[in-house]
Amino acid sequence: RRDALGEAFGNDVDKLRSIASEIKRHTIDHLDHYLDQWMSNAQAAGTQVHLATDAEEANRIVIEIAREKNAKLCVKSKSMVTEETQLVPQLEAAGIETVETDLGEFILQIDDDAPSHIVMPMIHKDRKSVARAFERELGSRYTEEPEELTRIAREHLREKYREADLGISGGNFLVSESGSVVICTNEGNGRFCTSAPDTHIAVVGIEKVVPGFDDLSLLLHLLARSATGQPLTCYTQILTGPRQDRELDGPTEMHVVLVDAGRTRILADPEFRESLSCIRCGACLNACPVYRKATGHAYGSVYSGPIGAVITPLLQGLDKNPTLPEASSLCGACYEACPVAIDLPRMLVALRGRTRKRRGTLGERFGLTLLRWSFSSVFM
Repeated sequence: RRDALGEAFGNDVDKLRSIASEIKRHTIDHLDHYLDQWMSNAQAAGTQVHLATDAEEANRIVIEIAREKNAKLCVKSKSMVTEETQLVPQLEAAGIETVETDLGEFILQIDDDAPSHIVMPMIHKDRKSVARAFERELGSRYTEEPEELTRIAREHLREKYREADLGISGGNFLVSESGSVVICTNEGNGRFCTSAPDTHIAVVGIEKVVPGFDDLSLLLHLLARSATGQPLTCYTQILTGPRQDRELDGPTEMHVVLVDAGRTRILADPEFRESLSCIRCGACLNACPVYRKATGHAYGSVYSGPIGAVITPLLQGLDKNPTLPEASSLCGACYEACPVAIDLPRMLVALRGRTRKRRGTLGERFGLTLLRWSFSSVFM
């Protein structure tokens, strides 16, 4: 897969990773500048921009918009950030029917299950469990044929698209120079969610911004090839504001909720800042021997695998997730697989160090320090 990536761009993979890493780190280092530029250009294009400091505020903003529009039915595209904020239960509690439209997420929703992979959320299920769920929840006949199961879901979801008055999505990238939101999908459901309803809300983490389209071009190829081995995702949308007078479809209103929820705290920590460079391709999960054995649910978080073992404690607090950094053999496979060269093993070791410093009484820690110093002196 990585060799094919190099051949596609006419360069070696290490050089591509270096360029992508430089793009993301430069953007993160100047995040305030690029976010300000993105917001200015987005608003000029007619997008209504909202800032959310935490998950609760992000959900509140979305629900307020939905209520203002008197929304009754929401169709939703796949979004890790909304999984993070637990948006869907909040919408349902507010009386707004919300339907996940990514096929994997839809199956998980009707089966009252949770994602186990960043890119392939229902990788832990087989066709038999899907067939049982469709028979039970949709009243369809039992079939284990993938084509028939897909057709059943398609027929059910098409009616939801036609009836929906609100569409919600995430965003893979925010292009600073144009104020655009970029959404990558392989099923086309994202386009229905963002173009059929009158109102579209994109919920996006603040770290998703990139300076311009030249940067976006490389990152799009890296995302697709690192995630699924494709040259590019089947559907790559670049949304810049709501529908214009000359356009035939699209929402009459477009909102973007920029979510912090701990990201500026990570930004302020030089030791872990590079974790914000993650493009959510899932390559580190696929390469990790611990993830393959434990599966995603074992991490107890939206974000699993090596990247989850790093960012979950950083976002939620190490006290709440003291054992997650231990979920790694430190073999380095995640670093080798990462298309933007995030040094996950280094950060896992650093988090383990912070966890150990928090354990034990002051006297115990002092005693262990003396013991370590004593042994190091003896053997030097």
